[in-house]
Amino acid sequence: MLGYFPDSALEKIEIVRRMKSEGLTMAEIVARIGMKQGPGSEERFDQALREVESTEGSSVTEERSLRVTLDDLPHAAYMVNYLFELTWYNEPARKDILGFEKPPPGSESRNVFLMLLDPSAGRSATTRNQLLRLHLSFAKSRLSKDALHQTLAGLDRQQAALIDELYDQSDVVTGPTVAEVPYVLQNPAGGSESWLVYGIYFREGILVVHVPTGQADPGLLEFLSRRDIVIRNLLRKRLPVLTPLAVLVADLQGSVKICSELPPEEYFELINEIWSAMAPVFRKYYGTYGKHVGDGMVYYFFPQPDSNYIFNSLACAQELKLEMRKISKGWQLRKNWLNELYLNTGLHEGQEWLGTFQSATSVEIAVLGDTINHAARLSDFARYGAVWATKNLVSKLSAEERKRIEYGITRRGDGNQEHFVVSSYSQLGTLIDLSSERYEKLRDITTLPITEIRSVKFGQLPSAQA
Repeated sequence: MLGYFPDSALEKIEIVRRMKSEGLTMAEIVARIGMKQGPGSEERFDQALREVESTEGSSVTEERSLRVTLDDLPHAAYMVNYLFELTWYNEPARKDILGFEKPPPGSESRNVFLMLLDPSAGRSATTRNQLLRLHLSFAKSRLSKDALHQTLAGLDRQQAALIDELYDQSDVVTGPTVAEVPYVLQNPAGGSESWLVYGIYFREGILVVHVPTGQADPGLLEFLSRRDIVIRNLLRKRLPVLTPLAVLVADLQGSVKICSELPPEEYFELINEIWSAMAPVFRKYYGTYGKHVGDGMVYYFFPQPDSNYIFNSLACAQELKLEMRKISKGWQLRKNWLNELYLNTGLHEGQEWLGTFQSATSVEIAVLGDTINHAARLSDFARYGAVWATKNLVSKLSAEERKRIEYGITRRGDGNQEHFVVSSYSQLGTLIDLSSERYEKLRDITTLPITEIRSVKFGQLPSAQA
C-alpha cells in the first residue's frame, strides 16, 4: 500500500478511508502517502481527498484543518502521570516552567514537585510557590498529603513544611476530562502575568498546557478537545524512563491441543472471550497493556498514588484465575468436554527502562531488561492455573500486605506425601529435573527464589483512574 498511489479513484478513496479508520489524521495520511510517493503525488492525494469529502461530508475537511500538533504548541506543555512524574515535555516547558537542562533518568527523580523545589533552577521564592500551588491543585484530588510525601522521599524538613503549607492553601482541581485554571505569575521585573492552565485528564496521566490569557486560539482548543489524537501523539513521544514495575505474563495451558480440538471460529471465539473477560480486571488493578502474543499476554504494573503496585499485580493475578475458572466451566457445558482451561501466570518485579515501540499505526509499551524475561519463564514453569512469583516481588510488600497472601512451596515428606509449607520460597532449580529437555529454557533462572501464590484477600481497593 505504501509503495505506490493507485490510479483508480476508488482505490484512492479506499486507502484514505482505511487510514482514517485506523485513527490517523489527514496530516499523518499526507505524510504516509502524499509526501512519500514521488512527483505529482500531492496533487493525486488532494484529488482523492476531494472525492472522499464529496462522499463523507465536511468531517474530512475539518480534520485536515486541525493543523496544531504537539510539536507545534508554542506554549509550555508537558504530561505527568498520577504520581506527578514527567513523561513528556516540550522546550518552552523545560525552559520556562520546569527549569532543567536534561531530564534525570529515574522516574522518581522526574517528579514535578522536586523539579520546582530545585534551587538550581534560579526561581524566586514567589514564582516557585505559585507554581507549586498550581500543581498541588491538580494533585489534591488524587493524592492525600501522606501519599504526596511518600512520592517525595528525600525532602528536607523545610521543604516538607512548605509542601504541607501550600497543599492546605491549594484549591482542588478535578477533571473528569478538561480543567481550566486561571493563575497570576509574578515576573522578575516586578510585574505580573495572567495565565490560563489547561489540565487534560487521561487514564495515563494529565497533559498540562500553560497559555497566556487571551492567547488560546481556536486551533489549540480544538486540538486539545481531540482526546484520541492527543493521547496517541503523547504515547508516541513518551520519554524513556528507568522505573520500578511489576510484570505479569500469562499463557493458556495446552493451547495447541485446544486449538486442534476446536473449529477455527470457536478457538478464536474462546481467545477473544478470555481477553474480553480479563481486560476489566487489568483496568481495576491499574495494569498497563504490554502485548498479546498468540494466546499469551503481558501486562505491566507501575507505582500508583493510592495503592501498592506490587499488591495490585498479585490481586490481579488471583482474580484472573477466578475468571478463568468461570470461562472453563462455561466451555465444558457448551462442548460437553472434560478439558479444563488454565491460565498459567508468572510475576516478577524490577527496575527497567520503559519506552515505546512504534509502527505507522500503533504504539506499544515496551520494557527492556530481565524482569519481563523472568516473568515469562515463571509462566512457562507454572501448571494447572498456578500463579508463581519471585521472592523479590513478595518481599517488596509490607508485613500487613503479606498477611493477606497465602504463599509457599509444596514439599514431599515421608512416604512421598506432599505438604504445603506456608510463607516459604525455593530456588526454581530444586523443583524441577534439570536433566529433562522439557525444562531447558528454565535453566537460566534455576537459582531464582520463587513461591506459589495460593490465594489473595482482596480487601478494599480504590477505583481505577478515569
